[in-house]
Amino acid sequence: MQLKIMPKKKRLSAGRAPLMLFLCQMISALEVPLDPKLLEDLVQPPTITQQSPKDYIIDPRENIVIQCEAKGKPPPSFSWTRNGTHFDIDKDPLVTMKPGSGTLIINIMSEGKAETYEGVYQCTARNERGAAISNNIVIRPSRSPLWTKEKLEPITLRNGQSLVLPCRPPIGLPPPIIFWMDNSFQRLPQSERVSQGLNGDLYFSNVLPEDTREDYICYARFNHTQTIQQKQPISVKVISAKSHRQRPPAFLTPDGNTSRKEELRGNVLSLECIAEGLPTPIIYWIKEDGTLPINRTFYRNFKKTLQIVQVTEADSGNYQCIAKNALGAIHHTISVTVKAAPYWIIAPQNLVLSPEEDGALICRASGNPKPRISWLSNGVPIEIAPDDPSRKIDGDTIIFSKVQERSSAVYQCNASNEYGYLLANAFVNVLAEPPRILTSANTLYQVIANRPALLDCAFFGSPLPTIEWFKDAKGSALREDIYVLHENGTLEIPVAQKDSTGTYTCVARNKLGMAKNDVHLEIKDPTRIIKQPEYAVVQRGSTVSFECKVKHDHTLIPTVTWLKDHGELPSDGRFTVDKDHLVVADVSDDDGGTYTCVANTTLDNVSASAVLSVVAPTPTPAPIYDVPNPPFDLEMTDQLDRSVQLSWTPGDDNNSPITKFIIEYEDAMHEPGLWHHQTEVPGTQTTAQLKLSPYVNYSFRVMAENNLGRSLPSEASEQYLTKAAEPDKNPTAVEGLGSEPDNLVITWKPLNGFESNGPGLQYKVSWRQKDGDDEWTSVVVANVSKYIVSGTPTFVPYLIKVQALNDAGFAPEPAVVMGHSGEDLPMVAPGNVRVNVVNSTLAEVHWDPVPLKSIRGHLQGYRIYYWKAQSSLTRNRRHLEKKILTFQGSKTHGMLPGLEPFSHYSLNVRVVNGKGEGPASADKVFNTPEGVPSAPSSLKIVNPTLDSLTLEWEPPSHPNGILTEYTLKYQPINSTHELGPLVDLKIPANKTRWTLKNLNFSTRYKFYFYAQTAAGSGSQITEEAITTVDEAMASRQVDIATQGWFIGLMCAVALLILILLIVCFIRRNKGGKYPVKEKEDAHADPEIQPMKEDDGTFGEYSDAEDHKPLKKGSRTPSDRTVKKEDSDDSLVDYGEGVNGQFNEDGSFIGQYSGKKEKEPAEGNESSEAPSPVNAMNSFV
Repeated sequence: MQLKIMPKKKRLSAGRAPLMLFLCQMISALEVPLDPKLLEDLVQPPTITQQSPKDYIIDPRENIVIQCEAKGKPPPSFSWTRNGTHFDIDKDPLVTMKPGSGTLIINIMSEGKAETYEGVYQCTARNERGAAISNNIVIRPSRSPLWTKEKLEPITLRNGQSLVLPCRPPIGLPPPIIFWMDNSFQRLPQSERVSQGLNGDLYFSNVLPEDTREDYICYARFNHTQTIQQKQPISVKVISAKSHRQRPPAFLTPDGNTSRKEELRGNVLSLECIAEGLPTPIIYWIKEDGTLPINRTFYRNFKKTLQIVQVTEADSGNYQCIAKNALGAIHHTISVTVKAAPYWIIAPQNLVLSPEEDGALICRASGNPKPRISWLSNGVPIEIAPDDPSRKIDGDTIIFSKVQERSSAVYQCNASNEYGYLLANAFVNVLAEPPRILTSANTLYQVIANRPALLDCAFFGSPLPTIEWFKDAKGSALREDIYVLHENGTLEIPVAQKDSTGTYTCVARNKLGMAKNDVHLEIKDPTRIIKQPEYAVVQRGSTVSFECKVKHDHTLIPTVTWLKDHGELPSDGRFTVDKDHLVVADVSDDDGGTYTCVANTTLDNVSASAVLSVVAPTPTPAPIYDVPNPPFDLEMTDQLDRSVQLSWTPGDDNNSPITKFIIEYEDAMHEPGLWHHQTEVPGTQTTAQLKLSPYVNYSFRVMAENNLGRSLPSEASEQYLTKAAEPDKNPTAVEGLGSEPDNLVITWKPLNGFESNGPGLQYKVSWRQKDGDDEWTSVVVANVSKYIVSGTPTFVPYLIKVQALNDAGFAPEPAVVMGHSGEDLPMVAPGNVRVNVVNSTLAEVHWDPVPLKSIRGHLQGYRIYYWKAQSSLTRNRRHLEKKILTFQGSKTHGMLPGLEPFSHYSLNVRVVNGKGEGPASADKVFNTPEGVPSAPSSLKIVNPTLDSLTLEWEPPSHPNGILTEYTLKYQPINSTHELGPLVDLKIPANKTRWTLKNLNFSTRYKFYFYAQTAAGSGSQITEEAITTVDEAMASRQVDIATQGWFIGLMCAVALLILILLIVCFIRRNKGGKYPVKEKEDAHADPEIQPMKEDDGTFGEYSDAEDHKPLKKGSRTPSDRTVKKEDSDDSLVDYGEGVNGQFNEDGSFIGQYSGKKEKEPAEGNESSEAPSPVNAMNSFV
């Protein structure tokens, strides 16, 4: 047999425990008492249920009643033995048997004597299934004999001597209780000096004069007969002595230095040491080689008696008592041996078996000495009992194999040693009974939430049924990881929750059948005080109100009671109680105290207290304004699959009305710890109907908001797991693209856990060719985001759909999207490629489109590869990098910009799809016409003389054609930066050096130089240079400069210049303009004069330009070479700096600049200083 119901937190398996232990454990669940329903038709061997004690001392003044009660089916019959032989009660008129029982009643009150019926009695209860026997009951009448007559002489002794007054009571049955009293029946006082021993004697360690008296009387009380016997009084006279000598301790009892004591296991071990001495000795106890057991050791009689209760074999050993006073100490050792009458290790248990089953009875006992085990069958020693082939005896075990109904019997196990015996009955009852459930059907259990719930399922069957529990007719049994299944069939729900409500079915099964029973469980909300009374401090004479708002299950009716200081409220009209409040009017000092609100229902009760303090009047504090306190007491009702009603209690608004409540939810299953916004409701509303999604473990919290801000969140509500449902939606972003020419990769954005609506989320992926007649091919895949279809034709349109499903079902029919299987490289090149050269840098290319079928993929566009094969001028055959232009879509022409003039180009065209490029078209060759050249690479002025300058240059880096000639233009610049006449000179194209003659000495010239092709003139490069000075002229000029008249002239000129300078500054401050336009017009080359962007006129300098940086000059560097990018003209080029300054002759050079601040000179400006000759030339 196998059990599915096991003891709580204990599992038993056949692999871990012997079969006999397993079977005994099984039967214990069906032990006494049997249910009355079973007793009507269930056969059972006899079981002794009540019997008299083994040692039965009777009162001889009353009738003798020897009990023997038993049960069984059919009801057993009874018989007795007396002193080992049959006791025929019919032959003794004084003996009767109680009807329906085996109890004997012996009537000795009318006649007869109790001593006649002394003996050993044993009861036998028998029916068709076997016989059970009682213990051997020893009947003895109680005895309370009188004291023998004796003459007691008076005792006289001196002060300080020891004394023992003997009691020696008569031997009674049971032994009497001894105590000492006087003639007035007052107990004699006892102390460390005077005490009564275990034998009843009265011991004096030393006597005092006040011990003198004539009525020391020992009494013996016999409880059985309720009689007290008295000894003759003893007279004691203590003679006072002027001096008495002190002495060390000496034991009055026990005698000698050692003694022995034997006690039985389980009894009380009492050890006694009484000592005499002067002064009175103190007694101490120790155990040699051990410690006294803490919880079982007691000291009696002023520590003269040591008692150890429930003594065990471990308490054996040597105990030492020590008597000590100021003159010395003595000790006595008591050797204790603990013996044991037999006691059970494993008592045999009733065994219920079905035919052909196996089982065992175990009778295991211990004792000191070890007991002997003997077996009886139906009261007969098993050695002479009828043979049973299914039975085998193995010492303390009887093993049964393949039992039959005739194997039923009652077995007795007797364990005995010299100190006693144990007798146990255990029946073997072979039954074949289908399961029966004894618990009433449809029992209703009501339990408060979060408390344990126990659902009963009492059962019977043979073989012993297995028990399973089901809830709400679900197919799977309840698991022990959530529930506790007890061996008696009870189902325990350790912490009952709201979702524990329902109908529970207990099912009992064995091989003969099945039985089931429904019970109902209702979980009630706990009664709570959601608004507790608060501590209050009020002024005398005012009114105070305590609020006690109770929330309870709507099916329970609470009663609310108010207490003051844990007692009833005063019967005073000032105390009024309504639904939620206790109001105390005209408060006085006596009203202070603790007020308690107690709410009771039939299932639970709660209470809350607050203290009232009464004080003198105080000023009223100003109100405090703050954000609301958090809401509390969240409760979910009307829990449906897709909605729930949430209610809450608002917190204190802190003197600012609540405007709204914000509700958030947490999904503990999919996103624990993350709170999401659910909804908002007005501040006057404390309930909300919330829409829910399937298969979400919801928790809610609420926040309140007023004009000052938002409260902290409430505590989370209890969790609510909605039922699973099929998905509401299908995955999005469904696409079908091939990664290889022979596959189709279907991808989608999967649903998240919140959208899954249930466990077991999967996807049904379906596809078929768009243009074919094939049926849909479908496959169900796990919660992934991709599926690859292999073996598809290249780039074929497919219809695709992806449908979500879970354990509850399918989502709605999904939308169909179109995709394509994998692409391959195009097979055909564009044809009929044509090139139209637009100009020297631009060409237009045309081609015919590629057939769509040969593209084998999504047309991305066309790609032109072109490269410069060689220059038309140099015919330099060298490889140049190819350039690529891509034209999106289905365009069949495109422009190639940025070509180099006068070049030889090749190109081809390729079609492009998602996989890559197709084959290239045949190369198409074209030439670009000539273009204008770039500027000469460099221009240098070398070998300046008085009247000549030599120019050297390098040809343009990009001639863009065949150079036809060079053009050189130049003009002089005087000291005032005025430009002279422009000279135009043509130079053959094969020249790189040219000398200009007949130039003015000591004159600055500006040169403009550019190349030409048949297409026109190229960019120019500029340069400036100065012819050298004649030495004779310079000498004469110096001589003039040293003459007095010349010095006077220079001073006059300087004064004039100063006046002009002042006038100029005044005009500038007034925003005027300087007449520089004409001078610039004179300087500018008409071919390169800059134009204004708006009207084409020449520019003009004004105050608005004062702070703009001038163009970088193109002064000749130290190596006299100028690059083309440095050839721009600037006014700065014609002066020595950008700031106004005087030359040596006093002439003002900076009239072209309006700057007031000095600016750094450009790096390429000349560092030549003006000479007096130049100053003179400016006035010539």
